[in-house]
Amino acid sequence: MPVTPFHFGPGALLAQATRSRVSFLSFCAANVLIDVESLYNMVTRQPRIHTFLHTYVGATLAAVAIVALFFPARWLAVKLPQGPLLSWRRLPVSAVVWGALLGAWSHVLLDSVMHADIRPLAPFTQTNALHLVISLRSLHEICIATGVLGFIWWLWRGNAGRAHP
Repeated sequence: MPVTPFHFGPGALLAQATRSRVSFLSFCAANVLIDVESLYNMVTRQPRIHTFLHTYVGATLAAVAIVALFFPARWLAVKLPQGPLLSWRRLPVSAVVWGALLGAWSHVLLDSVMHADIRPLAPFTQTNALHLVISLRSLHEICIATGVLGFIWWLWRGNAGRAHP
């Protein structure tokens, strides 16, 4: 399913484990951008749903696009009044870069396990050696568990009272 929240679980845990050196916001943005391709392919009834952006080459370009969009977005946001919803404008560029790259690459990794039509290493090979390397149930449980752990850690660190990108 496109734009699945399952991808966000590992990002939530990663953002907490790195003490926000990885932006959860850019992690999620990269995942959503990649799944826009799947949504388009579903709506237009393409024979394959997971195509270019679901390769490591395509995902890397999606991450670059997220980072590139950060700069004009931050420029616009700085002109707006202070508020908790705009706390992301103080993100270091390095956190945005790491979040986008890790979000994009983990998306391809997780979907490679789940979907048979992914060719993660294209154009170098058309194979997907990770398809069903673990059960779909286990994959979903890992994504949910990492999300729950990341959320609990976020609460434990006392972040519940403020916005956290």
